[in-house]
Amino acid sequence: MVEEGALKNPDVDVVAGLHVHPTVDTGETSIAEGFSSACTDSFDIKIIDKGGHAAHPHLSVEPIAMSSTVIASLQQIVSRNIDPLENIVLTIGKIEGGFSRNVIAPELKLEGTVRLLDPDLRPIVKEKMENYLKGITSGMGGSYEMRYDYGYPSVYNNPGLIPVLENSVKKILGENKLLKVKPSMGGEDFSYFAQEVPGVFFILGTNSGEDTSYPNHHPKFDIDEEALPYGVAIINLFAYDYISNN
Repeated sequence: MVEEGALKNPDVDVVAGLHVHPTVDTGETSIAEGFSSACTDSFDIKIIDKGGHAAHPHLSVEPIAMSSTVIASLQQIVSRNIDPLENIVLTIGKIEGGFSRNVIAPELKLEGTVRLLDPDLRPIVKEKMENYLKGITSGMGGSYEMRYDYGYPSVYNNPGLIPVLENSVKKILGENKLLKVKPSMGGEDFSYFAQEVPGVFFILGTNSGEDTSYPNHHPKFDIDEEALPYGVAIINLFAYDYISNN
């Protein structure tokens, strides 16, 4: 949408958005100041050797053994190579490889994701991963291939827009209904808009009881639809208030 001119003709000065969420009650909203969601990068790693028979491991290089060392070592990027005060998560969510209990397969695949708030850390994490993979696989007699893809950037909530939103929420929902919360390590493509123009992105509470308390993407996820008019009203009033003040 950005590439096709959604923010042009007429030029957009400010962008606002919302996301429903069951962690906030109906009649309330929440927001994280500054970076509010994570960059969502992904990686695919292939651990490669020449394979062999389980009875003769000394005649081959075992990718499963290498991968166990790789998995444990990659976590040290988070715990030992990056400032511990930074928000960063490295997760390997899928392992694929092997044919039989008595066969050493020639390769194994790992798939995972890196979540972080500060976009300046993205190339550092990628470089550290390459260093670990190269050292471990070459030291154990194998090799590797890695594909690292940059996903959604972080959503940045412009500090100058939060008071405007807070005032709009106050007019619709009353005092203290815009809760200040910590950032989420989830991803959000609204970030592409907020990279181009100042933006503000908040959470609309949709939880009014047990039936609407299940997390987003859960099979039983549902919302209290009574919350939807609040979201429409807040977004529209925010636009009106911003224009009136500028």
